[in-house]
Amino acid sequence: MSKCFWRKLKKPIIGLSPMDGVTDQAFRHITKTYGNPDVIYTEFTSVEGLCHGATQLLRPLIYDNSQRPIIAQIFGKTPKYFRQVAVLLCELGFDGIDINMGCPAKSVAQHGSGAALIRTPKLAQEIILASKAGVKDYQNGKKSKDCTDLKKLLDNKKLKFINKKPKSIPISIKTRIGFDRSEVETWIPALLETEPAVITLHGRTLKQQYSGKADWDEIARAAEITHQTEALIIGNGDVKNRAEAERKTKKYKVDGVLIGRAALGNPLVFSKQNNLSPQGRENLDETKRDQIREGRNQIGEVKLAEIALEHARLFEKTYSQDKRYNFLPMRKHLAWYIKSIENAKEIRMELMQTNNSEEIKEIFKKYKLI
Repeated sequence: MSKCFWRKLKKPIIGLSPMDGVTDQAFRHITKTYGNPDVIYTEFTSVEGLCHGATQLLRPLIYDNSQRPIIAQIFGKTPKYFRQVAVLLCELGFDGIDINMGCPAKSVAQHGSGAALIRTPKLAQEIILASKAGVKDYQNGKKSKDCTDLKKLLDNKKLKFINKKPKSIPISIKTRIGFDRSEVETWIPALLETEPAVITLHGRTLKQQYSGKADWDEIARAAEITHQTEALIIGNGDVKNRAEAERKTKKYKVDGVLIGRAALGNPLVFSKQNNLSPQGRENLDETKRDQIREGRNQIGEVKLAEIALEHARLFEKTYSQDKRYNFLPMRKHLAWYIKSIENAKEIRMELMQTNNSEEIKEIFKKYKLI
C-alpha cells in the first residue's frame, strides 16, 4: 500500500467523479487545466465489450499525461474479463483501475453489473480479486497480446502502450450505500475483505437513482468501518464546490470527495480560488458579477465562454478523425457552460444547432461573450 499513488495525494483528496457520456478526453483535459482536481477518472467501459472486440469502447480510454493521476473505470460481471482488461489498462499506462459497482442505469444494473453487484457480494469480491490478479499478471510480464479474449481488440492501431517498468496499479471501487436501502454495515465490510486501495461511496441507493438527497450520515458510518483498515474512503453526492467538499471531509471523516454534476460547465469548481458554482452566479449583483469577470482566473460569463470554445476545439481535434465522429455530444456541454448567463435560453437555442467550433465562436462573438 505504501507505493500506491493514492497515499501520496495530499488530503483532502478532491477529484472529478466519472460520468458516463461526460468525462471524455476533452472534458477531462479542460477540467484538469482550469480546475486541477487531485484525481480524474475516465468514463466507465465494459469489460465484456472490450473482450468481445468492440473497438469503439477504446474511445473512453484516450487520455493525456496532463491528467495524471488518471484512473480507468470499468464495469461488467465476468471475473475472467476483468483480469484480462486489467492487464490491458496497466499496459496503457493508467495510474489506477476503478471498478464501477454503483451505476443504477437499467442498461447496466439489469445485466448484473454496476450497482446490481451490491446484491451479489461474492461475485463482487471475485471481480475485485480477478482485477488484482490481472495487475499481478502484468507485473510478472504478461501482456495484453497474451490474453485470449483481447486478440480482436489488438488489431486497433489507436492502442498506445506505455513502455516502462511495470508498477503496482491500485484497484479501487465506486459504489452506493445499498440496493433499495442502506447496506453499509454488510456491503462495505464485504468489499474491504478484498483489500481495495480506495472505496468511493455515493450516498444514495440504486433505487434512488439520482433523486432525493445523498445520505452523508451513511457515508460517515462507512468511513468508520473503512478506517479500521488501510483503505481510503471518498464520499460522493450533491457537493457543489471545493469549499463544501473540504467541509464534508472534516464533518463526515472521509479522506476526500468526488465532485460530479457541479463540474458540468464549470471546471473552475475545483479551484481553491473559485468556490462559486454556476448556479451561484444567479444571486450576484452586477457589481460583484463585474468583479468576477475581471481577471483570467476568476469565474465569469466571458471566461466560461472562452473555456467552452477551447473545449469544443479540443473535442474536434480529439475525435474528428473517427469514422463515427459526431459533434452532437459537445452540444450538451455548451448548454452547461452558458446555463446562468443573460439570454441563456436564446444563446442555447443557437448553440444547439452548431456543428463545429467556428460556428460556436461566431455565436459567442455575436453575444459579446468573447
